[in-house]
Amino acid sequence: MEEKEDFGRIAAQAAKQSIFQKLRESERESILKEWRDKEGQIVSGLVQRFERGNVYIDLGRASGVMFANESIPSEHYRVGERLRFFVLAVQEDTRLPGIILSRSHPKFVSQLFALEVPEVAEGTVEIKAIAREPGSRTKLAVASNMEGVDPVGALVGQRGTRVMAVNNELGNEKIDIAEWSDDPGKLIGNALSPAKVASVEVMPRREARVYVPEDQLSLAIGRSGQNVRLAAKLTGWKIDVRSQARPEEAQEGGMASSGEGEKIEAADESD
Repeated sequence: MEEKEDFGRIAAQAAKQSIFQKLRESERESILKEWRDKEGQIVSGLVQRFERGNVYIDLGRASGVMFANESIPSEHYRVGERLRFFVLAVQEDTRLPGIILSRSHPKFVSQLFALEVPEVAEGTVEIKAIAREPGSRTKLAVASNMEGVDPVGALVGQRGTRVMAVNNELGNEKIDIAEWSDDPGKLIGNALSPAKVASVEVMPRREARVYVPEDQLSLAIGRSGQNVRLAAKLTGWKIDVRSQARPEEAQEGGMASSGEGEKIEAADESD
């Protein structure tokens, strides 16, 4: 009799485990289906906990993880804090769906602008390229697909409201917005904004020498060469910034190669 009871208990236990397993699998598939469509988009979540430099985020039905290298270096997160994140990837080969989040990815910035700027969301204005040093500075190159629409003005907004909204989300990261051009000389000149460029000499092998007025030299190069470095990443050209008054003299920190960072195409806003 005892054996029958034991067998009954074991069978009930096995049936229970099987039901729970099927429920877990069904829940996992449901979450995966929901999150596959959110890859490349921005989501909101609560900071849950920290582990080995990684930040775990409560996304409602699911949890996400922002690895240490996907966070903004200057940011300090607090448990319970609500933040926005870029959905970098959804991994399906784990027991639970692995939702990988980022705040340092260049496309996080382009998608924030898509939320703030209707012209970007609608495709009237296009973010052609973006270069970023997270927490410090981002450069974008933008173009208009409609006559009469100023692409730079659209992203800046009236009295700077749109760019400020993105800026606040990024913890006051500086944002430079330049107009895109198919003319390399013009694009490079625009990319070195806010510095004013006198002339651009386009050379072979995607190299350019840029001449600026003496009083614009430090602005064109930027602190520790950051401005010229980001301009090179944005355009995909090697840039050599020199003084108009001393054209033969190479400047310290004034040269940057596009190989120092990848030129990033903006996220597809239709995702």
